[in-house]
Amino acid sequence: MIKARGLIKDFGDVRAVESFDLDVPQGTVLALLGPNGAGKTTIVRILTTLLEAGAGTATVAGIDVREHPQLVRERIGLSG
Repeated sequence: MIKARGLIKDFGDVRAVESFDLDVPQGTVLALLGPNGAGKTTIVRILTTLLEAGAGTATVAGIDVREHPQLVRERIGLSG
């Protein structure tokens, strides 16, 4: 299960992600689609603990990605 509420990420003066919400039930296959620069990679990086959001919350498997990034990393696989 993946949940995100109000995720915001800025790179300098550029807002890459603005107020992003997401609910993905366990066992669901998800694709993030959008044009170049829409924030897809940034969202994946936040959810996989490779980037920290400027605001908002996110959990993966019920674990807060900001407070317990190592636990999240132990439970996910990322390739690409």
